[in-house]
Amino acid sequence: MARVVLKLGGRVAEQAASEARVLRTAGYDVVVVHGAGPQITAEMERRGIEPSFVDGRRVTTPEVLEVVRESLLAVNEAVCAAIGPEAIGLAGDTIGLPAEQVSELGLVGNPVPSAPAEVLDALAQGRIPVIAPLAEGPLNVNADEAAAALAVGLGAERIRFVSDVPGVLVDDEVVPEIGVDVAGRMLADGSFQGGIVPKLEAAVRAVRGGVHASIGTTEVTA
Repeated sequence: MARVVLKLGGRVAEQAASEARVLRTAGYDVVVVHGAGPQITAEMERRGIEPSFVDGRRVTTPEVLEVVRESLLAVNEAVCAAIGPEAIGLAGDTIGLPAEQVSELGLVGNPVPSAPAEVLDALAQGRIPVIAPLAEGPLNVNADEAAAALAVGLGAERIRFVSDVPGVLVDDEVVPEIGVDVAGRMLADGSFQGGIVPKLEAAVRAVRGGVHASIGTTEVTA
């Protein structure tokens, strides 16, 4: 059965839940990876912790990691509730999601392609695994990168990045398609800033790993 990975932002649980159910009904295996960026930042501010980012990636101290985990698990529960009883919540650090630590960002890892046994078991049972992006360590990992690594490791047919971002903007317009070579050059020369950077980098990795990828309405192609 063909597999699809849906990566969703912390604010689009209902939209992603609808997509997941449609894809499941159409006969696809569906894996959901979610973020919790707004919730993490809000809780950090509530606790008086100043958020810090490098190229859209959160600098993570032990104190920040505690907030990250709590926020991710809360969003995970909400996404599972939105999808329904076929969803099963999984935390990446408890299912052995591997990552290489990025020391300059603190307790942050770069996920590597993998196919965790718990995810495969859930799919075999007809469930929809909903994964909070943490890695062994534990380490905080970017949700876009975690989704791409899982998509490649699981041999998914497609990965879709679902968020409140309409697509990839070039000259303030959403482009319907962008090739990985063009995207790579534009990422290298600083044409993109902020949260779209890890999304596009993750999409490029997924495509180079043999997975079709889209960000909003933009197809990222080989």
